Amino acid sequence: MNRDTHRRLVFFGSFVVAVILAIMPFPKWAEPFRPDWMGLVLIYWCLTVPERVSVGTGWLLGFIQDALYGSLLGSNALGKTLIAFLTVRLHLQLRMFPRWQQAVSVFGLLIANQLLVLWIRGAIGQAPDTFSYWTPSVVGALLWPWLFVLLRDFRRHGGLT
Repeated sequence: MNRDTHRRLVFFGSFVVAVILAIMPFPKWAEPFRPDWMGLVLIYWCLTVPERVSVGTGWLLGFIQDALYGSLLGSNALGKTLIAFLTVRLHLQLRMFPRWQQAVSVFGLLIANQLLVLWIRGAIGQAPDTFSYWTPSVVGALLWPWLFVLLRDFRRHGGLT
């Protein structure tokens, strides 16, 4: 297997794991605490290899998320596109931050995604009415330092230095 094929498998594998984690059943009490796995993995790859993972990948992941969740097609795609654009645009600054500051930045990116999706859902009359809508961003920011280290090791093991 050549090096480019191996790199593609590393990207593809991480996104497949994110999709599986996004649709995996959770207990009813833990469902509001499910982080945005696809958004977190997208942020990581946009930070580390912005020349390979960018806005198009964000749109595709969001479109897949729309199809999996049965939401309005394009709403999550627009949100993931926003995440990818902002992360690629700011990747040099974000990479210099310590992990805790990156976690705060990731929180801001995830909130921006949720605000955009909330605005779209509100426009079509499907806005959530509970505070638990915002918990995935908090949980995602809390998980970021460990997810970063895990994906970094996966990337290095996959030969993507």
